Amino acid sequence: MFTSKSKTTDTPVGSTTIIGAGTVIHGDIESNGDIRIDGTLIGNLSSQSKVLIGQDGVVEGDINGQQADIMGKVTGMIKIKELLQLRGKSLVSGEIYTGKLEVEPTATFNGSCHMGANVVGLTAELGNVANK
Repeated sequence: MFTSKSKTTDTPVGSTTIIGAGTVIHGDIESNGDIRIDGTLIGNLSSQSKVLIGQDGVVEGDINGQQADIMGKVTGMIKIKELLQLRGKSLVSGEIYTGKLEVEPTATFNGSCHMGANVVGLTAELGNVANK
């Protein structure tokens, strides 16, 4: 009655993974859906969808995704294919590769930024070559 011919571990479309405040994760996270970090991640984050770093969220590692809103603290390389938004009192230190960037006046960014759709595609290719 409840048997399924195939088992999937994909995150359902429209779902959001939340790492709550007070939670500390050491390691890499990969998600097919949206992900929100309100705690601390010491490791890399990769999402096929949207990444949101909350006001109290901290990421010490690289971030890869389609879109991202950052309101907390990120130290590492950020690669976003579409729109990256640095909001509120966000603090970002590292390199940014993004299609488009929006920075609010209260946000702080220290590092270098490379923009445009071709830049994001090129860095993905370079990353694949470096990993071989």
